[in-house]
Amino acid sequence: MNDLRAVIRLHRWQLDEKQRALAELRNLEARLHAESERLEEEIRREQQTVRSSGEIAFTYAGFAQAAIGRRERIAQSIAQVETQVAAAVEEMATVFQEVKRYELAQEERDRRDREKQRRRETALLDETAAVGFQRKRADADADSGDAPG
Repeated sequence: MNDLRAVIRLHRWQLDEKQRALAELRNLEARLHAESERLEEEIRREQQTVRSSGEIAFTYAGFAQAAIGRRERIAQSIAQVETQVAAAVEEMATVFQEVKRYELAQEERDRRDREKQRRRETALLDETAAVGFQRKRADADADSGDAPG
């Protein structure tokens, strides 16, 4: 396999897919953090309401238990997504390294091909110059032999 461009394209596509997946995971992580903050704000508002109006204090216990359950589920989801983000970053780094390895190999092949082409062109120019020199010499010898002496 002399040309790695197809392999490079495939790995770049895979890298793009990994980047999209990572972006989606980070988006999900941000939404979960925002949801956690909204929950905390809701808990603070509810606590403030209970402090200002003691008549509804009996409803706070049910709310608090539900809020604690939601908080735990959100925290678990955040932990899972953080684990997935770490794995996605690692996978993306691996694919990126593969892309770079293939790109460097292709660059080296291209460099060798250019060098080989340069040597061919130099050899052709040298041969052309040598043939031209021999013709001029032959012409000069012929002219000196034709001259009356």
